[in-house]
Amino acid sequence: MVLEGTEADELRNKLETISRELRKDIVRMIGLAGSGHPGGSLSCVEIMACLYFYKMRHRPEEPEWRLRDRFVLSKGHAAPALYAVLARSGYFDREELWRLRRLGSMLQGHPDRLRTPGVEISTGSLGQGLSAACGMALGLRMDGLPCRVYALIGDGESQEGGIWEAAMLAAHQRLDNLTAILDNNGLQIDGRCCEVVDLGDLPAKWRSFGWEVQEVDGHDVLEVCAALDRADGSLGPSMIIAHTIKGKGVSFMENNVDFHGKAPTREEMERALRELEEEI
Repeated sequence: MVLEGTEADELRNKLETISRELRKDIVRMIGLAGSGHPGGSLSCVEIMACLYFYKMRHRPEEPEWRLRDRFVLSKGHAAPALYAVLARSGYFDREELWRLRRLGSMLQGHPDRLRTPGVEISTGSLGQGLSAACGMALGLRMDGLPCRVYALIGDGESQEGGIWEAAMLAAHQRLDNLTAILDNNGLQIDGRCCEVVDLGDLPAKWRSFGWEVQEVDGHDVLEVCAALDRADGSLGPSMIIAHTIKGKGVSFMENNVDFHGKAPTREEMERALRELEEEI
């Protein structure tokens, strides 16, 4: 779909507003929990907003709807981003967000399919989600269902060998109903990805594995939406490399590896929420 003029402006305003609200929910839930991963949750917000409020076919009132598109959060530590978008979509009451990581809560530190409506698969062991997405895509094709599978992976996660095994399988099976999005924010828990294990030329690498590749500004909602639409016409698996900023939207978290897995203090949480309010 090509959006222009007023229609494009309306979509941009809608998705940017949703993204700002998702960021506030992410900051608040992690701050109240005193534990979590704000950096990588904030970097993928626009991607999540575009998937759930523009692209994917899904029914919050019927999470197991057979014809739904599937989403796999392979970088499972970004669960707060998934929880925020699921709550705003209507899968469960938003008040549940403030119980993140509490004993008995439906919202654990990593996604749990048995606890949380809308979660397709439990993830957290990095490098495994893309393989699961391949299995889903292959199964849907075998069943003759017109559904797509979307998987969000991390750049640090892409140092895992399992990612590349899945990449080979997807290309070999020509899984044209599979789209992966790479949250390319450049940082992982131990520092800059290029200094931990350099990933090299990612677009060339994915193309060499037989994937169709696009690159986008991961914080430009119209670019993300357009890339998702183009992926529908792929003749095989599609990779969208989204260039993002770790901790996006909160000045003292942006490009700050310290906030990969550290919750903000109460004072930092309130400061971050003020910043996000001032964006309006």
